[in-house]
Amino acid sequence: MAGQTQSEIRALLAAAGLAPQHRFGQNFLIDLNLLRKLVAAAQLCPADVVLEVGAGTGSLTEVLLESGGHVIAVEIDRGLQRILRERLGAHPRCTLVQADALAAKHEVHPLVLGLLHEHTPQAGGARKLVANLPYQIATPLVMELLYAEPRLTRLVCTIQKEVGQRLSAAPGSGSYGPVSVITQTLADVELLAIAPATAFWPRPQVESVMLALTPKPAEQVEVDDVGGFVRFVHRAFRHRRKMLRRLVRDWEPLDALALFQRAGVNPDARPEQLAPPVWRVFHRAFQQTEPR
Repeated sequence: MAGQTQSEIRALLAAAGLAPQHRFGQNFLIDLNLLRKLVAAAQLCPADVVLEVGAGTGSLTEVLLESGGHVIAVEIDRGLQRILRERLGAHPRCTLVQADALAAKHEVHPLVLGLLHEHTPQAGGARKLVANLPYQIATPLVMELLYAEPRLTRLVCTIQKEVGQRLSAAPGSGSYGPVSVITQTLADVELLAIAPATAFWPRPQVESVMLALTPKPAEQVEVDDVGGFVRFVHRAFRHRRKMLRRLVRDWEPLDALALFQRAGVNPDARPEQLAPPVWRVFHRAFQQTEPR
């Protein structure tokens, strides 16, 4: 495994007349031990199709290609795309995409999803995300990729520490919220490493973490309408300090007593107190409760 050092990235940018763009969240991962850990955690094989978002100068991309799989490298910055094309444009297992990975705040770009559909993993392979994610898009992108089609079987990424804490937070903690509920309902979350600011250039103002998310099989998720579940949870957490009975009263003209009895949920509980499995039951009961 290679990977680019800070001096190599600086040289590539200087030769192209470029500098890191804050608006694109360009903080290049220069700790090569962490970069290799990121790739190793993805458990790649030559049959895999790998999505990388925020390919930058191609440091991680080149290491991913050593796995033997096909890499779809997405980069929004035109200048960095020129560097990528010069270095990897002729590579038979690399598809370069100049685009924002998100077409809207809660929509993966159709071009990205189309390429994931187009590139089918070989026998024994899978579709995976491996990326040093730009901070601005990390949360919505991870959330959308957890239930987008085609499904990914593993997501390994560096992400802002605060975001990582929200994804893995326990009920009742200050970081626990809708992102925690939805992520833990749809996937198993594993903290792999802390990535200090010194692991990146330019140095960000915050620490990062390296996470692995493994989406759960449908039978373990136990949510038949994921979109409806996501909307339900977000709606409840708009007023996280309110008791659920007051929230439900404001929502719908339904039989609230029947809802809480069917769900086995304390109507005086607050959204931040319910664990993800309870949210699944609560949503199912909500779907089944008749209007008044």
